[in-house]
Amino acid sequence: MNKKLLIASIGLAISISACHDDDDVTVPFPVEDPASFSEVGEIMLSGGTGAAEISAYDPETKTLFVVNNAGSSRVDVVSLENPASPKFIQSIDITPYGGGVNSVAVKNGVLAAAVEASIKQDNGIVALFDTKTYALLKQVQVGALPDMLTFSPDGAYILTANEGEPNSDYSVDPLGTISIITVANGYNATTLDFTSFNGSQAELEARGLRVFGPNATLSMDVEPEYITVSNDSKTAWVSLQENNAVAKVDLSSKTITEIIPLGFKDHSVSGNELDPSDRDNAIAFANWLVKGVYMPDALAAFKLNGTDYFISANEGDAREYDTFVDEARIKSLKLDAATFPNAAELQRDDKLGRLKAITTMGDIDGDGDFDALYTFGARSFSIWNGTTGAQVFDSGSEVGKKLAAASLYPDDRSDDKGSEPEGVTVGVINGRTIAFVGSERADAVLVYDVTNPNQPEFLQVLKTGDAPEGIIFIPADESPVGKSLLVVSSEEDGVVKIFEAGTIL
Repeated sequence: MNKKLLIASIGLAISISACHDDDDVTVPFPVEDPASFSEVGEIMLSGGTGAAEISAYDPETKTLFVVNNAGSSRVDVVSLENPASPKFIQSIDITPYGGGVNSVAVKNGVLAAAVEASIKQDNGIVALFDTKTYALLKQVQVGALPDMLTFSPDGAYILTANEGEPNSDYSVDPLGTISIITVANGYNATTLDFTSFNGSQAELEARGLRVFGPNATLSMDVEPEYITVSNDSKTAWVSLQENNAVAKVDLSSKTITEIIPLGFKDHSVSGNELDPSDRDNAIAFANWLVKGVYMPDALAAFKLNGTDYFISANEGDAREYDTFVDEARIKSLKLDAATFPNAAELQRDDKLGRLKAITTMGDIDGDGDFDALYTFGARSFSIWNGTTGAQVFDSGSEVGKKLAAASLYPDDRSDDKGSEPEGVTVGVINGRTIAFVGSERADAVLVYDVTNPNQPEFLQVLKTGDAPEGIIFIPADESPVGKSLLVVSSEEDGVVKIFEAGTIL
């Protein structure tokens, strides 16, 4: 970011003046620079893989609550009073409440934990704890496999995305659902399903929705993944990752009002280049006759000039079960000779041959060969209009290229979703809306100014632990040190890193 423009935009005539007779004093006030975050502290939680997944911060106690599924399922409590030296306090044992804990969120002194059932296809719960004493307050039943949860900004609701994954042989496939827990009436839950959309399946599929599980209806096939809520706590958007769509929820009426199919990304168009091979001995971004299926994981909502937007991290995800797998390498597919006259060349390992494609899409005329090639995810982040569902921006190939410029691009994953943008959160710094996009495979977070949602500005790349999973922004007015913080928890090595915004003055 151009610091002179930043200073002008926030009107840097900021000073603290104390006027006492002749003792006038003008003291410059430090202004944060969102382009200069730097690491200030870290902690490695015990257990290794799975030891630091999703985190939540409590400003009242200045503590961090971190999902830890390395070994037994628990939530680790970490003091963030000194971000430069975070301290482990204790663990909250989750094993009495079911299977693993998948997500945590904090609001008004309450820690909410999403806990799947011991049999994943059964209904899970949200376990509520006091953030000071860690005592259990209540257990609330929600849908099958609550994978993520969040509070609404006003604290009135807790929402869970209940993924409803099938069992290993696909003989049991529960409904994907969304639960809304109303805090004020004793934490009563309303669980919403998608059965009312079953009759609209064909129309939604024509717009880019995927319904493809064996013998599945739309309501069985959707798998809610992640939730973000509007600033006014009236609307929620829920990613349906494998289905390539986002659901819109009216929180006042507690209804799913819309399914928004996200369509496809054309990697043959300039600006949408990708590197499809891990066997070409190079990081080589180029255009290919391939379409990306957005399949977002995390979402993050924000509002600008009266318009709601949400950002999607377009990770992509395959289904791999004992009796059903929907991915294969392109070299193993039979390609339509008219569309791909140079199929033999394309299917070489150093071309498209290694790229993993979606096997349930692409045979347009039903003759057994592939007339089009679709791949998992879009290797990007996108910004969408929250009211209309229209895409207003996609980062194209920039995520991969920025990571390559920072020597962080994971070329060994080029054949399999690339750097995998998975997490995203937003924060406001000096009146600017800043997005933080986590790349699971590059072990990095990319920072963007999205104040102009039609033309975001890249700011910097931050190196994280191995496979960043949880990304939270702590604004300066809630921070233990009065400065904006970014906390990144990484599931492969159990490392939680704390980054602090730099200052201009």
